[in-house]
Amino acid sequence: MAQDSVDLSCDYQFWMQKLSVWDQASTLETQQDTCVHLARFQEFLRKMYEALKEMDSNTIFERFPTIDQLLAKACWNPFILAYDESQKILIWCLCCLINKEPQNSRQSKLNSWVQGVLSHILSALRFDKEVALFTQGLGYAPIDYYPGLLKNMVLSLASELRENHLNGFNTQRRMTPERLASLSRVCVPLITLPDVDPLVEALLVCHGHEPQEILQPEFFEAVNEAILLKKISLPMSAVVCLWLRHLPSLEKAMLHLFEKLISSERNCLRRIECFIKDSSLPQAACHPAIFRVVDEMFRCALLETDGAPEIIATIQVFTHCFLEALEKENKQLRFALKTYFPYTSPSLAMVLLQDPQDVPRGRWLQTLKHISELLREAVEDQTHGSRGGPLESWFLFIRFGGWAEMVAEQLLRSAAEPPAALLWLLAFYYSPRDGRQQRAQTMVQVKAVLGHLLAMSRSSSLSARDLQTAAGQDTDTDPRAPAQQLIRHLLLHFVLWAPGGHTIARDVVTLLAHTAEITHEIIGFLDQTLYRWDRLGIESPRSGKLARELLKELRTQV
Repeated sequence: MAQDSVDLSCDYQFWMQKLSVWDQASTLETQQDTCVHLARFQEFLRKMYEALKEMDSNTIFERFPTIDQLLAKACWNPFILAYDESQKILIWCLCCLINKEPQNSRQSKLNSWVQGVLSHILSALRFDKEVALFTQGLGYAPIDYYPGLLKNMVLSLASELRENHLNGFNTQRRMTPERLASLSRVCVPLITLPDVDPLVEALLVCHGHEPQEILQPEFFEAVNEAILLKKISLPMSAVVCLWLRHLPSLEKAMLHLFEKLISSERNCLRRIECFIKDSSLPQAACHPAIFRVVDEMFRCALLETDGAPEIIATIQVFTHCFLEALEKENKQLRFALKTYFPYTSPSLAMVLLQDPQDVPRGRWLQTLKHISELLREAVEDQTHGSRGGPLESWFLFIRFGGWAEMVAEQLLRSAAEPPAALLWLLAFYYSPRDGRQQRAQTMVQVKAVLGHLLAMSRSSSLSARDLQTAAGQDTDTDPRAPAQQLIRHLLLHFVLWAPGGHTIARDVVTLLAHTAEITHEIIGFLDQTLYRWDRLGIESPRSGKLARELLKELRTQV
């Protein structure tokens, strides 16, 4: 490695001297010498690029103080620009000099200089000496008209690509696959230049008629990276084309979202919602092919974490953002529901897609019973076209978790006998892998707890310890068991909604949160409840204030 560095430095000095000689004389001998050395000089440029791309701009100038002079001399040599891939490699080298976030005027001037040289390179092979003389005669310096030339050339190429897209099978007017591939390769180092955006968009939207992708993978990767880092802003149609044409880019976008969610504050759905909307994934998922990939990655995350509440909550927020985007894009579905949820009953999907706030409160109980009936048929009877088994139906149901949370509230706020349909819905939501017999036992257990809670709600005096005992939370049962989690959430709903629950809420939470894991679970429950209340507009001022106070106190403890 050290020897390579020494060799590169020696080569650098040699070529710097050569370029100076070629620059000062334009005799036939110097032109012949230039042509003889073009292949070797291109190889040198390639080695330079491999070295430059590993350094930042400051390090480059520390090691090669005259690098700007060397590249400038090469860029103004028409023989070098016309030879093989030298023009492309020069562009790559120049882009290594750009400061992504200039900290001072020197770095800003360097960026402007690089953009000017890039403009010259891109226009050099199309505009001859007479054009330069003409513009100079009008009083324009190269620094004035080169950016304009770049912009005009980009717009011209973008227009040509759009015509290429519209021409379809008119082979005489179509741009060749080789030219499209070359154009995408040249764009790679220029992607973050604002003037190049129209060309990038046109390349993404322009579909060839070849059986295989003709644009370079490096182009897709560079565009995707720039989008994820917010270095460029493209229309959603172009982003959708990118993710449809290059699956690794879509997968990387999802992984990028996961990384942001993992590094963010735990159990903060408002922040999660901001991250999700900012990712453009809900909008892009309006296309079923993208939705299915996103859906599969969420499904894998859910299975890998054994149904972690945080993942479930994130999926529910994503689904809400996706439905919002779908409604904005088109009031009527462009694609049948079956294309989004191919393994579930269309009638079940249609009911769950209803936003609870669009359903009159007086019909919530009826709607929940209908959901329960459809789910039970799909899970236990395997009818209505359901082919994915219980987990497929559960995965659809948990997307719309607001309905499940409404079940608990409906049961606690009604003095009537708990409907078996709602008890089944709760048992299934918390433990989808249970068989009929085990789920029936959970329903009996939940019904007994509901009976105790409703009886205690009529009591003149409530105590946290009595509430815990009535719910069976003081036994040696594994607190991580799904049934125990369900009962904890019933208790939390009770203290938030019951008239006397507010007075003992803190004591109940203290008794329940005896481990860090359960504390995080309660924080997630409160955050999710507040998020849902806010969306549906059903928050009681007193309950909302209590929930926020409890949430704030618990967050200070972890």
